[in-house]
Amino acid sequence: MGSVLLLTACTTAGRSATAVDAPASTTAATGCGSRIETGSLPDWADTGFSGDARVPHVFGAKGDIVAVLFAHPLAQVRQDGSNNKILWVSRPTSTSREALAITATLDGTDTRVTREVAGGPGPSIIDLPRAGCWHLELRWAGHTDTMDLVYADRLP
Repeated sequence: MGSVLLLTACTTAGRSATAVDAPASTTAATGCGSRIETGSLPDWADTGFSGDARVPHVFGAKGDIVAVLFAHPLAQVRQDGSNNKILWVSRPTSTSREALAITATLDGTDTRVTREVAGGPGPSIIDLPRAGCWHLELRWAGHTDTMDLVYADRLP
């Protein structure tokens, strides 16, 4: 039996709150427009994982890319020695080694930063300068997608 979760969207122009019909045990509200999934990775994104891979992940708005969150929650400061490791997996396969370009904008501010994942979607450490809701514009090998990620202030 599914339940309805109401996710609050970032206030970026043109984005609104969305109701998502999903089992409460497989999703968590992020405070942004993208939700963190905790169910199985889709078949196209589970290469290198064994069995029924269940790791936190966020789908791009178009569904063309997924961010597998090895560090959850993401944090602006990580005092435990860990890092903000994200594995980017794209659905459209490409032999291009063009970098994954990330333009991140902090909700409600003019703060904008860019990050790059050399060689295209793959493993990365994505640190952002402030805690909050970040809207990511993602570009790689002729493809584009967007997602929102939340970075906490600090972790112990």
